[in-house]
Amino acid sequence: MKLKFTKMQGLGNDFVVLDGINQAVNLDQQQIRLIADRHFGIGCDQILLVEKAVGQADFRYRIFNANGGEVEQCGNGARCFVRYVHDHGLTRKNEILIETLSGVISPKLESNGNVTVNMGKPIFEPDKIPFIAERRALTYQLEIQHKPVKISVLSMGNPHAVRVVEDTENAPVTTEGALIEAHPRFPKRVNVGYMQVLDRNYIRLRVFERGAGETLACGTGACAAVVAGINLDLLDTQVTVSTRGGELTISWQGQEDKSVWMTGPAVTVFEGEINLQLMQEE
Repeated sequence: MKLKFTKMQGLGNDFVVLDGINQAVNLDQQQIRLIADRHFGIGCDQILLVEKAVGQADFRYRIFNANGGEVEQCGNGARCFVRYVHDHGLTRKNEILIETLSGVISPKLESNGNVTVNMGKPIFEPDKIPFIAERRALTYQLEIQHKPVKISVLSMGNPHAVRVVEDTENAPVTTEGALIEAHPRFPKRVNVGYMQVLDRNYIRLRVFERGAGETLACGTGACAAVVAGINLDLLDTQVTVSTRGGELTISWQGQEDKSVWMTGPAVTVFEGEINLQLMQEE
């Protein structure tokens, strides 16, 4: 099976984008893992699939992690998605409606090439995140290797745990992050963000993403970190988020009925065609 693809990145969070409208795309988990493999495949954090919408939206957006699992949302991917459909002539609209597993989002291609995305309203109710807790709280305590760890927990269409740390460079992102990701109190696992507050409008962030490990940037992780910081009265309503891949601007008015807005770049790296049959035979 030959598939045409586009390699894209948003702040170093990289994607293989597949047009499921003009070509048939039916991938199993093994094929997804093969495409995402950085040694034997194309290499990416996630695979993004463009499909026709089921309802009244312009497109359907599906996201698969490097381990083959399908997930609900990806902010950096959403920006690449709108850049892709615009650049490939699938739409002339600068602002589109996209169906995801977590609901409809509305990214907009700005005149300077950046993309702004309405990421929807944050979710705090534990059973909707999902997170096992007796009641909703501002922060929660987890036991990690017999030590207490304080986290904020919310969903931005996918589950996030946010840790406030003094220094992101020395934070236990890959070790502790992996343990929190798989903690039994998160039935669908969780993305884990480590946030360093530099001032009320600027943070540093590293994220250990479920199914992918640490990535250079995470759009929904940036949204979750800013929301958590605002709730803890550490941040103002517009914040620059510095990741290892670059900077995002996140805005939220601090009210649960208000959406979170994200602005950042989306870049095409290269295009090509992959023959999955030959790769599997090898």
